[in-house]
Amino acid sequence: MSGVEAPEKRRVFADLTPLRTSVHYRRLWFGNSVTWVGQGMTTLAISLQVYDITRSPFSVGLVGLFSLVPLVVFGLYGGAVADTVDRRKLGLASAGGSALLSAALAAAAFAGFHAVWFLYGIVALQAVCAALNAPARSSMIPRLLPAEQLRAANALNSMTMTFGTLVGPSLGGLIVGLAGYQAAYTIDVVAFTASLYAMWRLPSMLPDREGGERASVLDGLRFLATRPNLRMTFFSDFCAMILAHPRALFPAVAVLWYGGDARTAGLLVAAPAFGALLGGVLSGWQGRIRHHGQAILLSVAAWGTAIAAFGLTRNLWLGLLLLAVAGYSDTVSMIFRNTMMQVAAPDEMRGRLQGVFIVVVAGGPRLGDFLAGSVADLSSPAVAITGGGLACVLAIGLLALYGKGFRRYDAEHPTA
Repeated sequence: MSGVEAPEKRRVFADLTPLRTSVHYRRLWFGNSVTWVGQGMTTLAISLQVYDITRSPFSVGLVGLFSLVPLVVFGLYGGAVADTVDRRKLGLASAGGSALLSAALAAAAFAGFHAVWFLYGIVALQAVCAALNAPARSSMIPRLLPAEQLRAANALNSMTMTFGTLVGPSLGGLIVGLAGYQAAYTIDVVAFTASLYAMWRLPSMLPDREGGERASVLDGLRFLATRPNLRMTFFSDFCAMILAHPRALFPAVAVLWYGGDARTAGLLVAAPAFGALLGGVLSGWQGRIRHHGQAILLSVAAWGTAIAAFGLTRNLWLGLLLLAVAGYSDTVSMIFRNTMMQVAAPDEMRGRLQGVFIVVVAGGPRLGDFLAGSVADLSSPAVAITGGGLACVLAIGLLALYGKGFRRYDAEHPTA
């Protein structure tokens, strides 16, 4: 007995059991890792190309808007589709569509065709493909692994996303500088082959549904309305992403607080991502946590506390450390939130819940950027950041008082 439990008690680094036990998950994880890097390259390359054409920061900012709107609009719809059709085929079709769009970018760059409207159109279509792909891909995981391995799988998935976010743009900037936009887009097309191959080798992934009717978005929202624990996962994320999301203020903070420049702002942006990557790498201890609701509440409170403290410091290295702590806490919250959605929801609803998750993840930080910028304009960046962090802690405390069932949620006896 002690020989079995000892490794779990000593584990610090990420649990690799899902990679060892499921060849399908292993292929999918590796394919997604390569694809995230390629997409990170393309994201930066498009922004650089738009700026080269227009010399307008506003035009570059519109890239985010053209991506956000389709993600929000098609996020819920993509979840309903994932609960209706074979998720393997949907994943293949949407990933194939993204690969074709990257090929179109490469072809245009090789041909010397530089038009902002074309780039905006590609960005919007890429967002549509992502909104269809994410629910299908996420709802596949519980079909490939037993429930007790889902927490470890979500930790591994978080590492994939964060690694792509960190490495992809850096690699993209280097490749664009050395070989041009066409090279970056072409590499992205090649990177997609890893994800496409992994999905091609998967078995059929039809959702567990009675009857052949199309899954309804409204039915998914009604289901969520009757599941307080699942609702709380979204409310808790809103506390962090809307009330305490200082990303939009990093350029101003870099200059006003630290006397820096764009490189300083880049460090501020990278610090939470680095912490998030550590959150996945050092996730072994999370396997010992049964009460996932408590873990989510505490990690969101830790995020808010770290952000509030960041607003009070004027030492750059201490500020970077606090932002890394915030990023680590956010990953812990995300791992447990995803695990709760996958375990506590029936298979026929997983796609639609993931669609709601996309809307929250895409829309929450943008609302947070708007709120932080507005408060900073009316007062100061320090008030916006520290006040937002404290508001996050207060809000999550009120949710903890309200959500008694959420606090008692037991991973060994999951209830939605």
